[in-house]
Amino acid sequence: MASLIGDVLVVNAGSTSLKLSVVGADDESRPVASLADAPPVEAVGHRFVHGGERFTEPTLIDGAVLAELTELIELAPLHNAPAVEAIEAARAGLPAAAHVAVFDTAFHKTLPDVAKTYLLPARFRERGIRRYGFHGLSVQWVAERVPVPRLVVCHLGGGSSVTAVLDGCSVDTTMGFTPLEGVPMATRAGSLDPGSLLYLLRHGVSLDELDRALEYESGLTALAGTGDVARLEVDDSPEAELALDVYCYRIAQAIAAMAVALGGLDALAFTAGVGEHSAALRSAICRRVEFLGISVDEAMNRSVIGDARINASSSNVGVHVVHAREDVVVARAVRSLL
Repeated sequence: MASLIGDVLVVNAGSTSLKLSVVGADDESRPVASLADAPPVEAVGHRFVHGGERFTEPTLIDGAVLAELTELIELAPLHNAPAVEAIEAARAGLPAAAHVAVFDTAFHKTLPDVAKTYLLPARFRERGIRRYGFHGLSVQWVAERVPVPRLVVCHLGGGSSVTAVLDGCSVDTTMGFTPLEGVPMATRAGSLDPGSLLYLLRHGVSLDELDRALEYESGLTALAGTGDVARLEVDDSPEAELALDVYCYRIAQAIAAMAVALGGLDALAFTAGVGEHSAALRSAICRRVEFLGISVDEAMNRSVIGDARINASSSNVGVHVVHAREDVVVARAVRSLL
C-alpha cells in the first residue's frame, strides 16, 4: 500500500519556524510557501514534538486524536501549541487528505530504564514523570546517514539536544520530561537546579512569569540579548562571548556523557541550523572533547556544504555534518502507516 501514496505534504511546526514541504516517493522535497499554496495531496504528515505516554507510533488524526494532542500542549508549549494550530488549519484546508501525526518522542522509546528514570517518589513517576527525549526525527535521519555502532548526534538549532545512538537505537539523550532539560538553547536555559525554581516561586515570582522566563527569556537570549548564534558570532561584547562559551562548554560535557552511555565513540555528528552552519562552534565544541580522540580538519570544517565528513585523518572518531531532513522521515512514516 505504501507505494500507492504519492506526494506527502509535511508540516513541521518548530519552536522558531513553520516549515512546509512536499516530499515525493523518491525522498526529493520542494518547499511550500503556505498551506494556501499547497498542491492537492493524499496525505499530510505533521511533526508533533511531545507524544506523551499515549503516542509512540505514527497516528492517523481524527477528532478524538486531535483532542488528545491538544491536551499535550502543556508538555511542550513552544512546539505542541503551533503544531495543533497547524493541524487544525491543514485539516480545514485539505479535508480530503489523510492527516498523520509523527512524534519526535517515538525514536526515544528505546531509552533504557537507567536513562529515562527520574529518582522521584513512585506517586510522581506513576503520573508519567520520566525522560522522553526529543528531536527524534532529526536523530533518526542522522543515524541512517552515519551508520556506525556508537554515534553521538548534536542537534543544535533554536532547540538543542545531544543523543547517544547505539546500533541505530536511542539509549540516552539530554532532553527529558519536556524540551526544557539538557544543554543551553536559544531561549531555554537547559538543565538547572530545580531548587532555584522553588526559591523563585516562594519569593514572589508567579508560575506564569516563571513559565514564560523558562520558555522564552532564558538561554543565549538571557545572557546576550539574542538566541541567534550567527549574530552572537560577530558580536565582540563580553556577554556574547560568555553566552557562546557556556553553550559550547555544556554541549561538550553532554557529548562526553553520551560517550559513557555508549561505552565509547565511533562518530560524532552535527545537524540542524547551528550544527550545520557554524564552523566556529563545531570547532570550539570538538576542541573541548579532543581527549575522546576527536580531531577536526579545520579547512574541511570551514568549507562544509550539505553532508560532509570533517574529521582530521588522525582522528580516532569520525566527525560529520548532516543536513537535517526531518521531512523525509515524516513522509516515510506516513507512507508506512497508510
